[in-house]
Amino acid sequence: MKLSFSIIGCGKVGSALGKQLAEAGYRPVGFSSRRMISARQAAEFAGVPDRCFEKIWEAAKDADLVFITTPDDAIKETCRTISKNNGFTENAVVFHCSGALSSIELASVKSCNAKSGVMTGSMHPLQSFASEDPGKPGNPFDNIMMAIEGDPGAVEKAREIAKDLGAQPFTIRTDGKILYHAAAVVASNYLVTLMDLSIKLMAASGVLQSEAFDILKPLIQGTLANIESTGIPDALTGPIARGDVGIVEKHVQAIRSLSDETADGMADYYCMSGVETIKVARAKGTLSEDAAKQLLQILKSE
Repeated sequence: MKLSFSIIGCGKVGSALGKQLAEAGYRPVGFSSRRMISARQAAEFAGVPDRCFEKIWEAAKDADLVFITTPDDAIKETCRTISKNNGFTENAVVFHCSGALSSIELASVKSCNAKSGVMTGSMHPLQSFASEDPGKPGNPFDNIMMAIEGDPGAVEKAREIAKDLGAQPFTIRTDGKILYHAAAVVASNYLVTLMDLSIKLMAASGVLQSEAFDILKPLIQGTLANIESTGIPDALTGPIARGDVGIVEKHVQAIRSLSDETADGMADYYCMSGVETIKVARAKGTLSEDAAKQLLQILKSE
């Protein structure tokens, strides 16, 4: 028989997690949230409409696994409140699902339950839940990556849970959690910003902005495929990889000449990205030292 679980914080992630854990055979025993309507809805998704509680420690007290899926700034205090009210059962495993914070946020478990054998860890689904409806069919955890860290016993249990959810678990160091999160931000959030710049430049060339992404999409997909097949340095193409100083200089001048009030910011972003790209081009071995110096002079002086 699978372990029992509780969800504390019934937003999109918590609600989706509760539903999928129940479908994977884990036994839901408690749901609690700042808004009772959210707790009731999450409990209904998991098939136990009568297992929602106003007091978070009552929702947690019968669970083998407790998932604190509140906003990041509430995790520590939520855990402390449950601990002070003896809400964790003996040998329970307590997880949070923050991407940026480590299991250290759950330290009150150890101070308040020193002899209970309670373990702590974090499980972060490396995926955006921005538009997910927890109640819709399908499994949002299917085949996504799941970052895990914490006590050895909690990590072992988290790997098992992740696999049961259909996710692919990987382990990181507890002291590396914030760097892991920074990497995810660059790959996801900054990619959106990069695409915003690319689409604006494409529109400035005369292409309809509504068509710009569709035009760029095959190039983006091809680049991702190249990264996957050849690795970062060898996937780099274009003027910096070739050492085409004149073209890069013209890029910067053309961007700065745009009448849009954001042109300077766009050029600054282009130049900063170019400086980092020079490092990749050097690693690839196609950029001469002379060309690299000329490019740096252009990109840093603009």
